[in-house]
Amino acid sequence: MLYSYDTVLHGFSARLTEQEASDMAGMDGVLAVNPETRYELHTTRTPEFLGLAGSEGLFPQSGTGGDVVVGVLDTGVWPESKSYDDAGLGEVPSSWKGACMAGADFNSSACNRKLVGARFFNRGYEAAMGPMDTSRESRSPRDDDGHGTHTSSTAAGSAVADADLFGFASGTARGMAPKARVAVYKVCWLGGCFSSDILAGMDAAVDDGCGVLSLSLGGGSADYSRDSVAIGAFAAMEQNVVVSCSAGNAGPGSATLSNVAPWITTVGAGTLDRDFPAYVQLGNGKNYTGVSLYAGKAPPSTPTPLVYAGNASNSTSGNLCMPGTLSPEKVQGKIVVCDRGISARVQKGFVVRDAGGAGMVLANTAANGQELVADAHLLPATGVGEKEGAAIKSYIASESKPTATIVVAGTQVDVRPSPLVAAFSSRGPNMITPEILKPDIIGPGVNILAAWTGKAGPTGLAADTRRVNFNIISGTSMSCPHVSGLAALLRSAHPEWSPAAVRSALKYTPNMIAALARNKTYGCAANKTYAVANLNYPSFSVAYSTANGEAGDSGATTVTHTRTLTNVGAAGTYKVDASVSMSGVTVDVKPAELEFTAAGEKKSYTVSFTAAKSQPSGTAGFGRLVWSDGKHTVASPIAITWT
Repeated sequence: MLYSYDTVLHGFSARLTEQEASDMAGMDGVLAVNPETRYELHTTRTPEFLGLAGSEGLFPQSGTGGDVVVGVLDTGVWPESKSYDDAGLGEVPSSWKGACMAGADFNSSACNRKLVGARFFNRGYEAAMGPMDTSRESRSPRDDDGHGTHTSSTAAGSAVADADLFGFASGTARGMAPKARVAVYKVCWLGGCFSSDILAGMDAAVDDGCGVLSLSLGGGSADYSRDSVAIGAFAAMEQNVVVSCSAGNAGPGSATLSNVAPWITTVGAGTLDRDFPAYVQLGNGKNYTGVSLYAGKAPPSTPTPLVYAGNASNSTSGNLCMPGTLSPEKVQGKIVVCDRGISARVQKGFVVRDAGGAGMVLANTAANGQELVADAHLLPATGVGEKEGAAIKSYIASESKPTATIVVAGTQVDVRPSPLVAAFSSRGPNMITPEILKPDIIGPGVNILAAWTGKAGPTGLAADTRRVNFNIISGTSMSCPHVSGLAALLRSAHPEWSPAAVRSALKYTPNMIAALARNKTYGCAANKTYAVANLNYPSFSVAYSTANGEAGDSGATTVTHTRTLTNVGAAGTYKVDASVSMSGVTVDVKPAELEFTAAGEKKSYTVSFTAAKSQPSGTAGFGRLVWSDGKHTVASPIAITWT
């Protein structure tokens, strides 16, 4: 047996043959037997961007989270980072039951009043993959990867002055809840994150006393009864623990979400108002803007020969600058234009450098469009959008001796528009329960500065021998802990609020004027079916059915949702305004006015969405429902789809 679970479920994990698993599934009292599943990681200016710096932010009564413990299930922690400095923190809450597990290169003394717990779970990993290579990873809470240190410090890291990556994004790095406590549960290893280990981590985290769990990992979309994260999160929610999970990095395609259970706060990724511009100046005088975190020897200020990788290789995939595909005699001393895709962005720079190239322009393809993600390249390089890349390649094709110059321009702030949804951020609709709108919220997830491990360079590649205290990376992995930290602030300010109320406040409005009521019991009447559309969720997902995926004139169809609001502020009268961007669909809200006379008072309303006729499968539209008393607003997003 690998683990016995007592908190988030009653069960165990073990190595079984298929026949043994089948036999056990048929036994009385056994609800489910699920196979081991491999999950993957979804890989400072942020507080200022969100309006939290310079004060106690939007939640002054929270004290910035001091008594809340944020449990982070990830790759572990680098406890030596200044982001885990406990100066100024009071004693660890008396309710805390966690532990600091010793292991390889990790002493139990590594924990303090900030980092209050550290555990590791590797039995499922080693059962599936065999004994770990201890020369490459530590059988302990020690973070050999950097991902876990980055996410946990983003959620609740202490303030660290003069933080930067090679001079980029310099300033004070702080977590969203800088006074909250951190507990790490290492469940992810070089070979992935395995469901038995994740459940063991969640089981321990809830029992230890974490008030918020943050999981920047996922494994696609599966029925909730077969999804270990969903199972663990439901039990955590029952015990008043908020669970935030990353939505995944499989965008911009539709129906690519992970972690879509209604009781999980699913977090997508958006941009900040900060950028790291690096320009490509062509020999014809035209300039194109890209991004880069290159900080090595300054690139040549004089024009350098420019070549497209697809013309400098004998491989059909030479344009992608895969290892071993470039011809050194064709790239020596030149700036090489590589297409983005398949291999890691920074690895392409290694390939160019090893072939003798002087620099790299990384050009987006249609899959990435105009989205730019900055990287700490090891040679002069910049990443440009699809349109800019096409223009540069057109210039190369039209010139006998094309040239270019790369200029790295440092850090730029107050970039507009922002935030924008990141192209990589996974999209809906929610294919498991279409009536539940996911993701719930987006958080900053592009070019995020946070603490890093001392065991890996900023690119994460073995050949990168540089070591840094902070790193800038992107992904919904980075956006999830932002929301987890905000949830910790809310838990601190309003300990009486349920996980549903916290999620509602995060989604509705930073002013937190209204939040959802939560039924404290979980009994379901026998032989009764509950409509998913009437779950008290802070958004509306309206799913119409289309026979055979074709439009038709089957007459008007109405879908009705019911919601209940709880007033958490002063008395007031709220009027509703609802609209959708799709012609032929009308919205009717009853009543159109809600009067609250006291805090804690509950009021219900119904929303009817009527479609005049059917639309082709895949048709989608969006809208917004807003309650306002003239001073405060409570907004709910609306998504309409034909399935």
